[in-house]
Amino acid sequence: MLSSEKERPTWDEYFLMIAKLAATRSTCLAFPVGAVIVKDRQVLATGYNGSPSGSVHCTAQGFCYPELSSCDASSSLPSRAVHAEANAIAQAAKHGISTEGAIIYVTLEPCVSCLKLVISAGIKQVFFETNFNSGEKLLVRDSFIKDGLVNLTKISLSEATAKRASLFLLNPTSIPES
Repeated sequence: MLSSEKERPTWDEYFLMIAKLAATRSTCLAFPVGAVIVKDRQVLATGYNGSPSGSVHCTAQGFCYPELSSCDASSSLPSRAVHAEANAIAQAAKHGISTEGAIIYVTLEPCVSCLKLVISAGIKQVFFETNFNSGEKLLVRDSFIKDGLVNLTKISLSEATAKRASLFLLNPTSIPES
């Protein structure tokens, strides 16, 4: 194997990096999340969390709700954000792209509501970077897994891949070597 082949990210790392880049567009003050839907190693749609299209962004107004610094600062008010997975599925639908049999890569494990949406969109494989569900939500999530409706796999970037990607992000990439 050539040295440059060993330096290439795996497919899972590649798509997770795209999801992480999508998260940089997030307008959520609580935490940024990105998603990418893939089929046959081709990107179908991306999404990130934030307020609905046409609504003022939390980052623009500096708060989710008046008097609250972020959506997670209240136990009673729901988040204003459309989740990254929902936005990616909505983008695919808006452009007439079928997600049947696709895979989704997400920077945060889907909440139960998004997991139901993912399943209903025909996506059977979820790769995620950070755990989210806990307590009774795990019972619901695990019942979907047990029923064969979806598979969830936690993944991460290798340090070598992350370091190499940072060089690509910080420096021009299309300059011929001398």
